[in-house]
Amino acid sequence: MPFNIGPFELLLVLILALLVLGPGKLPEVGSAIGKTLREFRRATSEVDETVKAADLNRPSPAKPASTPAEPAPPPAERSEIAEREESRAPGN
Repeated sequence: MPFNIGPFELLLVLILALLVLGPGKLPEVGSAIGKTLREFRRATSEVDETVKAADLNRPSPAKPASTPAEPAPPPAERSEIAEREESRAPGN
């Protein structure tokens, strides 16, 4: 259950509703709540169907052309920046 309501809590809520509303109004209120929930579920399913239909009708984005990656420079070549950083390192 979404709110972790156990059987004792549910029974307590039903007893309180019976005391507050009375035995004559309780079936009417239950029926109204059921109709409201059904209408809400129907409306949300219609929205889901509309969103799915819109997704199916939308053209897919163009895939970028794959470009070959530049090959890595050989390990023997070193940049000037790397050489400067090594010469600045403490302990050299």
